[in-house]
Amino acid sequence: MELGFRYADEAIIVRAAETAGVSPQTVKEMEHTPGLVMRIIEDMAHTPPDPEGWTAGYPLMIGQARAGYQELIERVIRETAAKGGMVIVAHAAGVPLTGLKGLLRSSVTAPREVRIARLVRDAGMAEPEARKAIEESDRQRREYMRRFYDVREELPTQYDLVLNTDVLTVPAAAQLLIAAAKSI
Repeated sequence: MELGFRYADEAIIVRAAETAGVSPQTVKEMEHTPGLVMRIIEDMAHTPPDPEGWTAGYPLMIGQARAGYQELIERVIRETAAKGGMVIVAHAAGVPLTGLKGLLRSSVTAPREVRIARLVRDAGMAEPEARKAIEESDRQRREYMRRFYDVREELPTQYDLVLNTDVLTVPAAAQLLIAAAKSI
């Protein structure tokens, strides 16, 4: 890489797992959007106890555990960023890093149809499979942003630099990103 930066994605999970004394798989499971049944159970945790004496203790424990892992992941993201010379990918890292100086929060994107076409072309997926993959990825991201950071709508103003690769080639977008990072 031209800037000599290190890359961190899985390293965030591994470091959070080491800190918590659990497996990386446990952290991944807490980080990812739960399935429908688990979301219903977690929502029950926010329901007042039944007058007959039933409490939502188990779902509450799950919700508390998820919140604890969220805080841990955020702390690891901030610690990783503080070391400098790092590209942090995923984990919506730009949100907990908002307002910190000396870093560049960027988003590289393209319209849904362009991303679908790229999966068909580059990954050899059938169009319906590619569409489903993009829709699921977008859903997971929206849910992650909502659940972890209460971000209801992701906006370009939440980033320092947004690159739309619909028109820009990937090499051109990379050069713009490198130039912006050098200016920090």
